[in-house]
Amino acid sequence: MDLTTVILAAGQGTRMRSALPKVLQPLAGKPLLGHVLDLVAAIDCSDTVVVYGHGGKAVQAAFPAETLKWAEQAEQLGTGHAVKMAMPHIDDGRLVLVLCGDVPLLRPATLQALLSTCANGDVGVLTVDIDDPTGYGRIVRDTSGFVQAIVEQKDASPDELTVREINSGVICAPSAKLRQWLDALSTDNAQGEYYLTDVISAAANDGTTVHAVKADDPDEVMGINDRRQLAAAECIYQHRLANELMDSGVSLADPARIDIRGSLRSGQDTFIDVNCVFEGDVVLGERVHIGPGAVIKNTTIGDDTVIHPHCVMEDSAIGARCQIGPFARLRPGAEFAAGSKAGNFVEVKKSHIGEGSKVNHLTYIGDATVGRDVNVGAGTITCNYDGANKHHTTIGDEAFIGSGVNLVAPITVGAGATVGAGSTISRDAPDGELTLNRAPQKTITGWQRPVKKKR
Repeated sequence: MDLTTVILAAGQGTRMRSALPKVLQPLAGKPLLGHVLDLVAAIDCSDTVVVYGHGGKAVQAAFPAETLKWAEQAEQLGTGHAVKMAMPHIDDGRLVLVLCGDVPLLRPATLQALLSTCANGDVGVLTVDIDDPTGYGRIVRDTSGFVQAIVEQKDASPDELTVREINSGVICAPSAKLRQWLDALSTDNAQGEYYLTDVISAAANDGTTVHAVKADDPDEVMGINDRRQLAAAECIYQHRLANELMDSGVSLADPARIDIRGSLRSGQDTFIDVNCVFEGDVVLGERVHIGPGAVIKNTTIGDDTVIHPHCVMEDSAIGARCQIGPFARLRPGAEFAAGSKAGNFVEVKKSHIGEGSKVNHLTYIGDATVGRDVNVGAGTITCNYDGANKHHTTIGDEAFIGSGVNLVAPITVGAGATVGAGSTISRDAPDGELTLNRAPQKTITGWQRPVKKKR
């Protein structure tokens, strides 16, 4: 039976105290709904209906994929009503999986286990045992162990309130039967809403078998309703990612002090120190050493490279055996060939640094091509911006740039050239020659430094 997933994403999330819709709150750098959509993709479901309500335009704008279908729940009349809004997008003869847009920690294997119970037109409910079930719908089973009903907290009897097995909000059911059960829902309950959970008792009364599949870990079905729960989910998610890294051969100084907000792939024997943040798509080679406090976004780093403490890099490519930092900033387009170096307080933007070249300290290189085995002295800058346009600087192989040099682009420094310290160079420097430009030094005898007037 072909699968359609319905994601409930219409809630306002008032306990978040935020103008941002709840399903757009970020977890590990991605909206909660994004995590649920990733889960759907992982189980190979290509037919997805998102039920939206509060902040609907913002939610739709955040996920512009043409493959998504959108169903509006203009009035918040309960979970059963929300699923009913999605049904016009779903044909009979399909299996419907209902997920919640604020439950981001489910694993694909757990959903596959649930879906497998519905192969013969049965209904499946994902449940979990928790120590304190207060506030959750209780699972009521018959003598054969099948689910007979889900009873909400406000409607539960004293005996039902002692049940520790609770509803996760995730169900799967055949679309034709689900449509009938949804049409028969009423608001005759403590909250005056259309409960999706009432579908379960309707299914049991119709003679349909309702299976309960228990999640192994209560964290999987954790819903996010406020910022404390969001922070707790972040810790759980980061812990999972840290374990995956360590299982793949990466050493972490402290697994509790790493933040991955995207994808981090690494070769073996890499070491990551504390308080590092990885964003977007980051790829590390083997035996890479990342010092503490690094912020790395959309960057590749080659084998045996050392990133010293407190470096920030974005959209950059760093080759093997490089040395970066400490306190270096690599802006988009920074490229370092094998064995090159950027020292402390160096900034590089949209430039290629050749093999074995060194940009040691307190230097800015922007819009430049630096050849191999070049030495760039401290305090050197490429003057690449004239207020309207960016201009390119080219430095040939084995050139030596002294300290405190201004290279006024567009300019070419030839191979093997030397530029004297303290120079401002605005014309090309020829290969193999010393070029310098300094104002004559003079001393003014008897000059008196100004003195502040006493008040």
